[in-house]
Amino acid sequence: MGDLSVLKNIVRTGWVSSVDKQERTARVTFKDKGQTFVSGPLKVIKNPPWVPEYYAPNRTEYESGGSGDAAFESHKHDLIIKPWLPSPGDYVLCLYLPTGDGDGFVLGGI
Repeated sequence: MGDLSVLKNIVRTGWVSSVDKQERTARVTFKDKGQTFVSGPLKVIKNPPWVPEYYAPNRTEYESGGSGDAAFESHKHDLIIKPWLPSPGDYVLCLYLPTGDGDGFVLGGI
């Protein structure tokens, strides 16, 4: 029974309240155990690059408008790929170290 209570304090879910992009940290609001509290800065685990708007077309090739209008002539757009960071309001999975000092990580969105 004691092992389960330790696990409940190590693996947690909550909502991102703020993000520090330079430090790659996030503060997370937890609403459980009869109270609401905000974590200290939790490191966001680095992961493979994230493609913005995953289900939308992201083009890096030349597009040709074909209408003859200068605004629609052949052009190219750059695609910026960057590591994922959560946004405020995202529901995330967190992992705390079992040391009791509040060090932990944001593993990803749920």
